[in-house]
Amino acid sequence: MLSMMRRMLWLSLLGGAGYGGWIFWQHRQADDSDQAPEWPPLEPPDPTTMATSGIAASVSATSGSDELSVDGVADAATPATTGAMWVEPVDGQCPDGYPIKANDNSGIFHVPGGRFYERTVPERCYADAADAEADGYRRAKA
Repeated sequence: MLSMMRRMLWLSLLGGAGYGGWIFWQHRQADDSDQAPEWPPLEPPDPTTMATSGIAASVSATSGSDELSVDGVADAATPATTGAMWVEPVDGQCPDGYPIKANDNSGIFHVPGGRFYERTVPERCYADAADAEADGYRRAKA
């Protein structure tokens, strides 16, 4: 009985020492990796790729500084800068000529006469369903 208690004591001491060594090793490794990663410097956007992506912008660098300014960027709701024609809702309602209600959270658009059309609060308003589909929305089910 006494020899069994001695063995248990030695095993617990060895286990505690092993655990202490493991904790020390983990903290030592964490100290070596505390340096924040260095991000590469940002390159100014290429005007040619911006023009092909449908964004009308011209980038001009200010002389003597590293600041960039983007000139001539149109509002996101204007038809010239987007693939489809949409407008912002006014007071939670779509303006005349833009009856299609689109919801960004669900990715669904609702047409007049649809089941949930009246209770839908639009985030974008479209002139027709093809424009909403071109922007990635899907038509509401019956």
